[in-house]
Amino acid sequence: MAASHRGGPLNSKWHVNEFEGPMVVQLDPDGEETRAIHDLIDFSGLDVVEIGCGDGRLTQRYANTAASVLAFDPAEPLVALAKGRQPAGSESRITFEVADITAVELPRQRFDLAILSWSI
Repeated sequence: MAASHRGGPLNSKWHVNEFEGPMVVQLDPDGEETRAIHDLIDFSGLDVVEIGCGDGRLTQRYANTAASVLAFDPAEPLVALAKGRQPAGSESRITFEVADITAVELPRQRFDLAILSWSI
């Protein structure tokens, strides 16, 4: 039986009551999210902007096939994590920036696709 928290299932290695301490969550261990994303969108050759990239969790699921990616988030520590997880040699195609969507100026007609997850 899957662990749950506040009535919802968790995809985690283990779960600790929120009052006892942190929980470790293993996101998409079976690749279901990745498959669903790629079933919906063919990223091949696309210039992608990712709004609210956080630690790069979603970015890692599609960036290897995109032509270019500009991924940004207002949280500097999370962007630092994303940069630290970036595959070697991908820096010319994948750019992580600290920025807020309410203040960032994106070039017009530069991107084929805009994506976000957990950002609204």
